[in-house]
Amino acid sequence: MVKGTRNTADDTGAGPSTSTTQDRRPRRGRAVVRALEGWAAAFRLKLNAGELGSLPVVLVLVAVWVVFQILNENFLSPRNLSNLSVDIVGTGLIAVGVVFVLLIGQIDLSVGSISGLAAALFAVLNVNNGVPEWLALIIAVVSGTAVGTIQGFSFARTRVPAFVVTLAGLLTWNGLMLYILGTSGTINLDENGLVAKLTSYYFTNDAAAYGLAAVGAGLVFIASYQDRRRRKAVGMPHRSLREIGVRTGGLAVVAFVAAFVLNRFQGLPLAFLIFLVAVAGLDVVLRRTRYGRQVYALGGGVEAARRASLRVVRVQTAVLAVSGTMAAIGGLFLASRITSVSQASGGGVLLLNAIAAAVIGGTSLFGGRGTTWSAVLGILVIESVASGMAITDTPVAVQFMITGGVLFAAVVIDSLSRRTQEAHGRA
Repeated sequence: MVKGTRNTADDTGAGPSTSTTQDRRPRRGRAVVRALEGWAAAFRLKLNAGELGSLPVVLVLVAVWVVFQILNENFLSPRNLSNLSVDIVGTGLIAVGVVFVLLIGQIDLSVGSISGLAAALFAVLNVNNGVPEWLALIIAVVSGTAVGTIQGFSFARTRVPAFVVTLAGLLTWNGLMLYILGTSGTINLDENGLVAKLTSYYFTNDAAAYGLAAVGAGLVFIASYQDRRRRKAVGMPHRSLREIGVRTGGLAVVAFVAAFVLNRFQGLPLAFLIFLVAVAGLDVVLRRTRYGRQVYALGGGVEAARRASLRVVRVQTAVLAVSGTMAAIGGLFLASRITSVSQASGGGVLLLNAIAAAVIGGTSLFGGRGTTWSAVLGILVIESVASGMAITDTPVAVQFMITGGVLFAAVVIDSLSRRTQEAHGRA
């Protein structure tokens, strides 16, 4: 008896049948629909459990953009969006460091002063004393790391709350900045120098922005696939390939639209590229390394972390060191944006905006929840409001009230989300 075999050819042996070829198209469509349905079902489960993720801040950002575009048609112009992509970098980098501190349930009040100190140190060394830019740059960044390490070690060893230690640091480092600047007041940076080019250089070749978009989407797909494979190997819940493909495709669309908009003005800003690389790199540190897992574990409870044999002092010290380093780098980008350093550097609303960006973006004030991308979303909201206010000639007072209202709403959502998670046994 001869077993039957599947034959894709027609009776004449001419090749695949027309009906079989046509049947494959609906199957592909159904596969995409099933992937979307699976993603929607998982999303609903997360919402019911209080895991809102980045949804609230994304909705706020969309609302802000829609409102200001209605008020002024130039808000979403390539020129304004390109400027916005550079404006978010300085404060955004500082906010990324703040995320690390918030993850362990603490707060760093000294990041503004550290950023001003690093910028002042660079300006005095390079402009006033003729130290090469690259060396002055390294010294400025290392100074931020050293200050953060000192504060972190003091906090970890004495067990004095971090906000008290960093509040003292706020005053100390601000005073040191004023002492370094002396009576000169303002120091202008070389507009053709390395630091000035951090925020003034653009990749004018269109391929740079599109290439970055393609590389970013590819890396996300690879990371998601590797995560799926690891989870599947140990029998843990994992995403399907269709869902990974749909998510990556959506991200690719957003990335290529952003690249198209940037290319319509001056191209890809170097500052924005550095910002994305820094955020992605630190995200890998938090999600994929032992140190990152220890940071999240510490946010879940210090005593539990000690009983689990975690080196609490080392982790706490390292977290404040990261915060100080990012504050110093952010301060240099802020100085680059205005090509000068003054006694007002690191002051004003910089500290509040950095902390607000991390919280608005979704990082929990209670510790243990948040990512570096939270800072990106949060600073986008804050700087979008500031940009919209400037375009529409709205008083700064209104900007403060709007930002404060958004911050308050973010904290309330965080608190309610935590309660819901506790009710479902997830917190």
